[in-house]
Amino acid sequence: MANVTHFGAAGDGKTDDTDALLHALEAGDGVLRLNKGTYRITRPIVIDTTKTGYAAVRGEGGTSRIIMAGPGPAIRLVGDHRGTASPKSYQEHTWEQERFPTISGIEIVGAHPEAVGIELRKTTKTTISQVLVRKCKTGIHLVERNRDFILADSHLLDNEEFGLFFDRCNLHQIIVHGNHISWNKKAGIKSLDGDVHNLQITGNDIEYNNHAGVDESPNGEPRGAEIWFEADEGVISEVTIASNTIQATVQPGGANVRIWGSKKDSPSGARLIAITGNVLGSQTRGLDLRDAHRIAISGNTIYDAAELSLYAKDCSGIAFGANTIAWSNPDGNTPRDGFLFEDCDNCSLTGLVTDRLGYGNAKAGAAITLVRSTDMAVTGCQITDSLIRGIELIDCHRCRISDNSIIDRRETSRMREAIRISGNSRDNLVQNNLVGGGTETAIDVPQGTATVQGNVKVL
Repeated sequence: MANVTHFGAAGDGKTDDTDALLHALEAGDGVLRLNKGTYRITRPIVIDTTKTGYAAVRGEGGTSRIIMAGPGPAIRLVGDHRGTASPKSYQEHTWEQERFPTISGIEIVGAHPEAVGIELRKTTKTTISQVLVRKCKTGIHLVERNRDFILADSHLLDNEEFGLFFDRCNLHQIIVHGNHISWNKKAGIKSLDGDVHNLQITGNDIEYNNHAGVDESPNGEPRGAEIWFEADEGVISEVTIASNTIQATVQPGGANVRIWGSKKDSPSGARLIAITGNVLGSQTRGLDLRDAHRIAISGNTIYDAAELSLYAKDCSGIAFGANTIAWSNPDGNTPRDGFLFEDCDNCSLTGLVTDRLGYGNAKAGAAITLVRSTDMAVTGCQITDSLIRGIELIDCHRCRISDNSIIDRRETSRMREAIRISGNSRDNLVQNNLVGGGTETAIDVPQGTATVQGNVKVL
C-alpha cells in the first residue's frame, strides 16, 4: 500500500501533488492511500488495472481531500473488460488483475471548469462508497463500457452538470443506493443513449438538481431533472426507481423524473421501468415520459407539480396506479397540477387519489386529460375538488371511464363537469361513476362518442 506522503505529497492544498501521487501509485502495489490532508492535483490520476493489477483508492475516513485544479477526472479508473456480466464472458486477465476496484473515504473538489470527479472506463465490479464529489463538471462519469457498478453511501453535490452520468455507455448491472445526490445543475442522475440495463436506484435523497432562476428554459426546452433518461439513439431498460425522495424547486421546463425514449422502430428506447414508493414534488412536472413503454408507476406520493404530475406523450403500456397526488399549497397559489396523456395507447390509471388538481382551462383540460389516445382505462379513482373538470377525453377511441368517484365537495363548486368527452371521440365507455358538484353538467358526453350507463349523480 502506497502512502503518498512517503513520495513527497504535501497535502497542504497549495502544493501540486500530482507527480507525488502518480509516483506513489507506480511504485506501490496498486492501492493508493491518502492520509488526512488536502491534495491539489492538475492532471488525472490514472489507475490502469491492466498495468497495476488490483487497485483501490483509500482515504482516511473522509478526511482526505483531492482538489482537481486541471481538466479531466481527478481519478480515472481503466480496465479491459470486454464481456458481459456473465462469468463465462470474462477473460482470465480480468479476474486476475482488474476486477473489483474500489474508491472510498475521500472528497473530490473541482477547481477547474472541466474538472470531473471520477471516470470509469471498461471496468467491472467497481464499487464507490463514502465519497463526496462537489464543484466539478460531473461528479462520477461512466464512459465506453462498464459492468456491475455500485455507488453507495456517497454525496454528489453542487456539480455544474450531472451528479452521476452514464455517457453513451454500454452498462449493465448497476446499483445506486443510500446516496445524497443534490444541487447538481442539470441532473442528479443522467443516462444518455448507450445501452443501459438492470439499473436499481433505491433509498436515495435526490433533490434540487436544477439551476432555478438562472436557467430559464427558453422556447420550452427541458431544463433540470433529478433523474433524466434520454435514449433516442440508445436504450434504457430494466430499471427500478424505488423508495427515494425526489423533489426540487420549481424550474421552467424542469421535472423530477424525465424519461425519453426513441421514435425509431428499433430496439432503442426506454422500456421496462418500475417507479414505486417515492416521494416526488415541487417541480414543473413530476414525471415526464415520452416514447416510453411498459412503465409501472405505483405507491408514490406526488405533490405540487406546477404544471403536471404526469405528462405522457407517445407512450404505451403505462400502468399508473395507487398513487396519491395533491396540491398542498394554500389557495392563494393557483393549482395547475394534473395528468395529461397525448397520443398514448394501452395504458391504465387505476386507484389514484387526487385532490384540487386544475390543469387546463375552461375550453379544455381536467385533473385527468386524455388526448388522441386509444385503449385507455381510468378506473377506481378518487378525484375530489377539481378546479376545472374531473376527466376529459379529446379525440379518443376505445377508452373506458368506470367506477370512479368524481366529486366537488366545496361549498361553492368550481368544477365545470365531472366527465367530458369531445372532438372526434368514438367507441368509449362511461359507466358506474359517482359524480357530483359540477357547475354546468355532471357528465357531458355527446351522442356517438361513448356508451353511458350506470352512473350516479349526487348533490
